[in-house]
Amino acid sequence: MLIKGILDPEDAKDAVRFGADGIIVSNHGGRQLDGVLSSCRALPPIADAVKSELTVLADSGIRSGLDIARMVALGADAVLLGRAYIYALAAGGQRGVTKLLDLMEQELRVAMTLTGARSISEITSDSLVKAMG
Repeated sequence: MLIKGILDPEDAKDAVRFGADGIIVSNHGGRQLDGVLSSCRALPPIADAVKSELTVLADSGIRSGLDIARMVALGADAVLLGRAYIYALAAGGQRGVTKLLDLMEQELRVAMTLTGARSISEITSDSLVKAMG
């Protein structure tokens, strides 16, 4: 069982108590509440709280291979591609989705090369640029 829409570490801990196999950190594309916390901001404290106890997936805003690397660096075990594959499907059918996935894989490989990660498991928060000031 996966529970989607988690944006708070306490809700993630509840998911563990309820016996969930995993959670999906998602703000549903921001459609439900216009000022809600972004998934990438919510992800690190959630992953810190429960990552050892269940699978943490990230959704919302993944549009490139670099976005995949960022979400993994922030604590996701994997990501979901909500709108991106729908757009690719609408634009090009199965070939469009295949092209999207190939492009995302290439972008992810470039991001990994530039950060020195030889495998997905080597993508960590150290791979991210830290804010100045």
